[in-house]
Amino acid sequence: MREISKNRKSVSLFSGAGGMDVGFARAGFESILACEIDRDACETFNLNLHLLGHRKNRIEPTSVTNLDLSSIPNDIDVVFGGPPCQGFSVAGKMDPDDERSQLLLSFFDVVDQSQPKGFVCENVKALAISGRWEGIRRSILRRARKNYRVALIVLNATDFGVPQNRERMFLVGVRKDIYQGMDRTLEAELRRELGSHRRQAPTISDIIQSLGKAGTKKNPKTCTAKISYAKAPILRRSPYAGMLFNGAGRPLPVTGFATTLPASMGGNKTPIVDEDEVFKGQDSFVETYHASLMAGGKPRAGDAPARLRRLTIKECMAIQTFPAEYQFHGRKSSVYRQIGNAVPCDLAQAVAESFEVILGIHEAAAQCQEVA
Repeated sequence: MREISKNRKSVSLFSGAGGMDVGFARAGFESILACEIDRDACETFNLNLHLLGHRKNRIEPTSVTNLDLSSIPNDIDVVFGGPPCQGFSVAGKMDPDDERSQLLLSFFDVVDQSQPKGFVCENVKALAISGRWEGIRRSILRRARKNYRVALIVLNATDFGVPQNRERMFLVGVRKDIYQGMDRTLEAELRRELGSHRRQAPTISDIIQSLGKAGTKKNPKTCTAKISYAKAPILRRSPYAGMLFNGAGRPLPVTGFATTLPASMGGNKTPIVDEDEVFKGQDSFVETYHASLMAGGKPRAGDAPARLRRLTIKECMAIQTFPAEYQFHGRKSSVYRQIGNAVPCDLAQAVAESFEVILGIHEAAAQCQEVA
């Protein structure tokens, strides 16, 4: 991690286990305030302060709606965070009245009160593109544009070295007294800077091979949820869609990338991998079984073979690009949830470093204009 600049101050909202904070810390930001309401996530955050660039020693469970902002200095560089997305997610109920959806407004309450030089707000792709959310999207953009130039973009984590097809919205703003251009020029600059961070992601097989088989000291087996054949399989063109096995945890293509890791992992919603395909080079059991079903073969009954098993916590951490030494607090179900809720660290770092470059360029330009 590069040395943290004492000149870059941040406020971290909805900090969770610290995935986004890791990325911003690597980009040189030091958080003077971090806010999270979940007790286990707070304890995880506190176990990793040396990786998070957080000025204070500990954080305690606090709602963003109860924050005391009176002690925050008036030279904050960025407010960042990912408000809870369940109300907007296509994987959820997409309920505009979900109280968690209202926390997006709370994020901008903090921005309005603290007036940072910029902000970075992360959320699900649907909030950026779905017609269902057009009203709230326009409302947020209109509110942000009062004092900021803004760029709304959708990024896929796989483009930034994260082995996970995780598409997320980022709404980025820079204060108008600093950024003299238009929204469209900010978006173009942001995309250009992000382009320099694009890199090939490892495959799921690469991740698992680097950790070793499940059940070893380096890769403890942490999910024991049984894998059994679905009595009435739901077939899709891809063997990794539909439902070949009971539970919502679908198999992953080990030669490719994971789908979005859900916060509901830890039981039978934890994704499945084929160890024999990874370590012995055998043909994919899932693809072979799927081909048989597609050809009219009968579904199997009972338990799936032992070569199929669910992702471990260490593997989920690596897929979310948490540092290998990162420590998590809580029961296994809580740890899986914290990991699934996180912003991938490497994706956050790409966004944070791109933002920092843009902010630095336009701060310098604004200062030159003042001198002139």
